[in-house]
Amino acid sequence: MMVHDISHDKGTDAEPKAPDASVQLARDQAVKQVERRRHFWMRATMGTLFMLILAVIWAFAEYHNAGGWPTSGFSQSSGIANVWNYWIIYPAIAWVLLTAGDAWWVFGRKPVSEAEIQREMERQAGQRR
Repeated sequence: MMVHDISHDKGTDAEPKAPDASVQLARDQAVKQVERRRHFWMRATMGTLFMLILAVIWAFAEYHNAGGWPTSGFSQSSGIANVWNYWIIYPAIAWVLLTAGDAWWVFGRKPVSEAEIQREMERQAGQRR
């Protein structure tokens, strides 16, 4: 008696075809980009909150050190009456530059294309000879 091997038979209710490699690669890159963007916005939000808290601390400290609001401007030395130290601009500038660099890294880069991968593989293969 002959038994039919059904292990290779696929009915209409079989699993859908797996996506081909290029579609899967594109999907993986899209998922990574979405994650990068979410992380960027979280870092930018947390950095903004930190800078606001730091600015409030700076304002309270300078108000106390200078004996009031700055009526005579800002200076590099603290403790002068009615003159505030402007050190707050240094962490603010650093934060802006770091956030701008992070934004460029997240939003400005394009994903690696298959053509770039092939060119690099060909270049490396040419160097091995």
